[in-house]
Amino acid sequence: MTCSLAVSWDDQLTKYDFGPGHPLAPVRVELTMALAREFGVFDAPGVSLIDPEPAPDELLELVHDESYLTAVKRAGELAARGEPLDPRSVFFGLGTADDPVFPHMHEASALVVGATMAAARAVWTSAASHGASVAGGLHHAMSRAASGFCIYNDPAIAITWLLAQGADRVAYVDLDVHHGDGVQAAFYSDPRVLTISLHEDPHTLFPGTGQPAETGAGAGEGYAVNVALPAGTGDSGWLRAFDAVVPPLLRSFRPQLLVSQHGCDSHRLDPLAHLEVTVDGQRRAQSMVHQLAHETAGGRWLCTGGGGYALATVVPRSWTHLLGMASDRPIDRAEPTPAAWRELVRRRTGTEAPELMTDGAPDDFASFEDGYDPGDPVDRAILATRKAVFPAHGLLPGL
Repeated sequence: MTCSLAVSWDDQLTKYDFGPGHPLAPVRVELTMALAREFGVFDAPGVSLIDPEPAPDELLELVHDESYLTAVKRAGELAARGEPLDPRSVFFGLGTADDPVFPHMHEASALVVGATMAAARAVWTSAASHGASVAGGLHHAMSRAASGFCIYNDPAIAITWLLAQGADRVAYVDLDVHHGDGVQAAFYSDPRVLTISLHEDPHTLFPGTGQPAETGAGAGEGYAVNVALPAGTGDSGWLRAFDAVVPPLLRSFRPQLLVSQHGCDSHRLDPLAHLEVTVDGQRRAQSMVHQLAHETAGGRWLCTGGGGYALATVVPRSWTHLLGMASDRPIDRAEPTPAAWRELVRRRTGTEAPELMTDGAPDDFASFEDGYDPGDPVDRAILATRKAVFPAHGLLPGL
């Protein structure tokens, strides 16, 4: 595979900061970019760093209501002046424990969207075959409300922009442990967008949606795909579910561009969820997404970050593997983490960084196509999803 990669980054992206004690600490993206630099990812041939600009209102309004933008701007301005929050902000999901208001919130959030948009433009215009925005992937934000640490929904905005440019088949694959509800909602009735979310069962995790029966509406029936995995699912089950659902649907849909969200909160060390995936399993999934982008979308791939709250132990390693994969120069799992980076982790977080880029786990799995165990909860989850959506794509659920 011949790949070029445009990575969208500005240090100002760390201003997307809900404050001390909030799980979505911006140090995680700072440490990711530092680790990728130490590995020389950005110096590799074909890799470029692009400077994003904050998304203007007309881009944000592709997904978000004007009244919501006004509320976000107002809340951020009041916070910057140290004034009390307007009580009406609660109607827009602002000022909650998940989405507290912070100074200049609109500007910081618009820059995240701008970063994902810059990467999307690079791919759509063929300036690069792949685009990456590790600060992006804020998939919970709704048209008129903040949700789940997300103010503006950068993947949904980028996809809507791609449709406006003439794309008529865009696939979105969400690997975050939480259901990609905001992106699904934006395209629930639109057959031009196939949304696939692989997440922990909503009975045990926010946002409480993402059952296999959520399959789309009207013309979009069958184009919303949800794999709800039981708590405790590890690498073998998670990868087995991915392989059983994602490749067949992408091969049938044949997107013009593949968008993926790589929240790494599926990891066994993540404090907010209950799956047991490792960095090795996440790296294997990244490789599979990369290969599918070339096989089904002509190599056009936009990847984003997402959730992930093991700030130093997991997020930087997982997303550095993602950037290495997207540059077509995968980082060996056995590589030690650079000493300079480990020292940066100590200074910035007061914790010890992992010494290797691996968790030491195998990244293999048994194919669902080779057999189905009716007593296995992962297999039941897979089959529920395939029964719900495969017939709409001319595919047999199997087994």
